[in-house]
Amino acid sequence: MKRKKLSCESARKIPIVKALGFLGHLPTRNSEKEAWFLSPLRSETQASFKVSKTLNCWYDHGLGKGGNCIDLVCELSKVSVSGALEILAQVNTANDKLSIREQNNSKESGIEIKKVQFIQHPALVQYLNKRKISRTIANIFCREVHYTIKDKYGFSIGLKNKSAGWELRNTYFKSSSSPKDLTWIKNESQHLIVLEGMFDLLSLNTIYPNLKREADFLILNSIAFTNKALPYFDLYDVIQLYLDRDEAGRKTTAFFLNSTSKCIDKSEFYSAEKDLNVWLMKRK
Repeated sequence: MKRKKLSCESARKIPIVKALGFLGHLPTRNSEKEAWFLSPLRSETQASFKVSKTLNCWYDHGLGKGGNCIDLVCELSKVSVSGALEILAQVNTANDKLSIREQNNSKESGIEIKKVQFIQHPALVQYLNKRKISRTIANIFCREVHYTIKDKYGFSIGLKNKSAGWELRNTYFKSSSSPKDLTWIKNESQHLIVLEGMFDLLSLNTIYPNLKREADFLILNSIAFTNKALPYFDLYDVIQLYLDRDEAGRKTTAFFLNSTSKCIDKSEFYSAEKDLNVWLMKRK
């Protein structure tokens, strides 16, 4: 069953405070009727971004503009209304307690998450462009994650896993916050697509844009989670494998194919390359 598309009417009813919390923005002042934030749209040291809980609207006093929940997402991620609805569909089903859990987990790895927002930093957009991934596709699945490692500050493209840890990637950095786990993206489908990493997910959805509404995705985030993936296979009728073509990836593919007849190896079309993203980057 495909997930029903979120309507504009339903999206406008999503509390803006919840949407901002999902993205890692917490209020500096909070009352029954309103909340004040450091603006998520620009840099500032004193909160001038007001959310009226009564009207469920926002106003950025520094920019002199405001609107509803859809307007905010469009402004943050530079997407159309339809793109904003896809992002807000994730907010609509989000666990409100996740951000607190995420902060506690991230500290265990030495990586402390400071802020999570839609991808907008020019360096990360350039990194995505280099890997042939559009910011619109990336913002559906990933976020711009700011963090500290001891006394150093950094930011990366982040993919959240089932345990609220993050896979983190930028041009110079490849790591993860704890706990490390699988990423399971559900669309109420009987079709599961299994991939190794974040950029395999983004590449496949760049090649086949409709897949993000038609299939569920299981991202291993590490070959070490091969056995942990098997219980998920019982929930699906068809399982397609888009794993790497290196030795480890081929062994994992063979293991999955031998585990159930529901698995299908789909890596043939990029068999000349190591993985999906390398194949995509070489396409004109």
